Amino acid sequence: MDGQKDSLIGLTRDQLKRALLTVGVEPKQVGMRASQLWNAAYVQGATDFDRMTTLAKPFRRELDERFTLQRPEVVTAQTSSDGTRKWLIRFGPGVEVETVFIPEEDRGTLCVSSQVGCTLNCRFCHTGTQKLVRNLTSAEIVSQILIARDHLREWPHAGRNTTTRQITNVVMMGMGEPLYNFDNVRDALSIVADGEGLSVSKRRITLSTAGVVPMIPKAGAEIGSMLAISLHAVRDEVRDAIVPLNKKYPIKELLAACRAYPGLSNARRITFEYVMLKGVNDSVADAKQLVRLMAGIPAKINLIPFNPWPGAPYECSDWEQIETFGEIVNKAGYASPIRTPRGRDIMAACGQLKSESVKERASARMAALRSRELAGMPH
Repeated sequence: MDGQKDSLIGLTRDQLKRALLTVGVEPKQVGMRASQLWNAAYVQGATDFDRMTTLAKPFRRELDERFTLQRPEVVTAQTSSDGTRKWLIRFGPGVEVETVFIPEEDRGTLCVSSQVGCTLNCRFCHTGTQKLVRNLTSAEIVSQILIARDHLREWPHAGRNTTTRQITNVVMMGMGEPLYNFDNVRDALSIVADGEGLSVSKRRITLSTAGVVPMIPKAGAEIGSMLAISLHAVRDEVRDAIVPLNKKYPIKELLAACRAYPGLSNARRITFEYVMLKGVNDSVADAKQLVRLMAGIPAKINLIPFNPWPGAPYECSDWEQIETFGEIVNKAGYASPIRTPRGRDIMAACGQLKSESVKERASARMAALRSRELAGMPH
């Protein structure tokens, strides 16, 4: 984004009003002006002020001198053979994230990142091998959705019939742990859910966490989206190894927080994500224990075939074993769909996201190491 100007993208309505007061908008008019800008940014998809013909030219010039609606840089845009799309977005030098759109027959899901890198070091996750660079701002989170809508031509000026949306669901399941960037995620999702803007229902917004237990009730109270838990194991000794956050917030504490999640009901179930790792967490005993753990929680359990990445320490469970596991959970009364891997050919599947510059640096190190080995030099 323009480094010399403040972005109006990502500001809450109150923040937008305060910003307009700084350019001399009369207090009596600030509500109306904020609504006009809100509509332009989030309904019309405007990227500059000059096209806002409902505003007087001098006011447009003043806005342009102080503020911007510009998008960050899209470094690469890839499309998988299955229609999945992935964008590498750069917010500044070394500050990059990946955003993924997954089209399905009955929905279109946009997977949004909340951090550059991650601190959680989950052993099955490619993103976890990238050190945390920083949290994303509210503007940077919202911009991912705007960029996706740009590329999918979902704005009225693009000529597409916008009554049928492609992006129907937003999931905070990209790079990073959303609850470690709470304020920016909360503000961004309030913009996403606003009925006079991007207008994605809170029932169609899902926040995924690896289990930052103290923040879960706060998320329920202040964000109010659907909740997904990256569980992945049913015993603390296994989860300690593959989701190290478990050492701080073990399974019992995590599930207690889930049971107390505000608004929880059969109509608002928690989704538990469970990546299937061969010989690690996929036994019949694990499935039975998972059923016992879910007691009293309106839940859906997504079984995720492990998506490999270079250097990954695990293998995906055999398909027959995944089906056996799912059958046990399903018979106990819990929906347990097996998630079809999407976008594997462009490294866009669950657990595969990583900033491209980091991938390139890793590739360069490997290439240098191979050349030294061929030359007979010490590492």
